[in-house]
Amino acid sequence: MHDKKTKMQAFGRLLDILDELRVKCPWDKKQTNESLRTNTIEETYELCEAIIKNEIPEIKKELGDVLLHVVFYAKIAEEKGQFDMADVCNSLCDKLIFRHPHVFGTEEAETAGQVEQNWEQIKLKEKGGNKTVLEGVPASLPSVAKAHRIQDKARNAGFDWDKKEDVWEKVEEEMTELKVEIASMNKDKMENEFGDLFFSLINAARLYKIDPDNALERTNQKFIHRFNYMEQRAKEQGKSLKEMTLDEMEAFWQEAKREI
Repeated sequence: MHDKKTKMQAFGRLLDILDELRVKCPWDKKQTNESLRTNTIEETYELCEAIIKNEIPEIKKELGDVLLHVVFYAKIAEEKGQFDMADVCNSLCDKLIFRHPHVFGTEEAETAGQVEQNWEQIKLKEKGGNKTVLEGVPASLPSVAKAHRIQDKARNAGFDWDKKEDVWEKVEEEMTELKVEIASMNKDKMENEFGDLFFSLINAARLYKIDPDNALERTNQKFIHRFNYMEQRAKEQGKSLKEMTLDEMEAFWQEAKREI
C-alpha cells in the first residue's frame, strides 16, 4: 500500500488532469452539474454492484469513476467562484470532527451502538444541519433504501421495538390487513397495505442486521441465473419457454436450484 505522500501526489495528479481536460477536451469542457447528475447515479449503482459481487478490481475502477464525479462537481463550482475541492475537503473534515466528540472531544462512546445513538442528536445541534430527525433522509432515495434509512434514524432517536422478535407480530398484522383488502379488491387500499407490509418486512430486516436492498438484489441475481439456466435447457431441447408447459418449466427450475 502507498504512503500518505504518494496518495496526495496521486490526488494532485487527478486535479491537474481534470484542469487540463476542462480546457482542452470538447466533451469535458461542456459538462455541467445537470449533465453529470444522471451519470453520477449510474456510476454509484455500478459501484454498488461491484461491492455486492465483491469484485475487487471492479470496486477500484468504480471508486475512481465516482471520485471523478466528485472532483468534477468541485471544479465546476470553482469556475463559478462558489467553492473548490479544498473547501469540500475542509467542510467534510470539520463535520467529521464535530460528529465524533468521542474521538476529538471529551465525550465517551465505547461501542458502535453508542456512537449511532448520539449521531442524530449531534446532527440536530449542527449549524445548518437537520432541523428534524427525518430531515436527513434524501427524498430521491429508492423506496427500499429510504424505508431502511427512515427506520434507522427513528431507532437512533429512541423509537424502536423493545424486543426484535415482536416485529413479527407487526408483519403478521400487516399481512392480515392486506388479505382483507385483497378480498374486497379495493386497489387503492391494497396498494396501501402492500406498502405497510413491505415497510414492516424492511423493519424486520433492520432488526436482524440484514440490509434489505442487498437481500433483494441477491434474490434478483439468483432468479436471473436460474431463469437463464431454464431458458438454456429449453433451447437444448429445441424449444422456447412459451412452448413448454408449466410442469416442464418447473422441472428445469428445480434442476437450476440444484445447480445454482
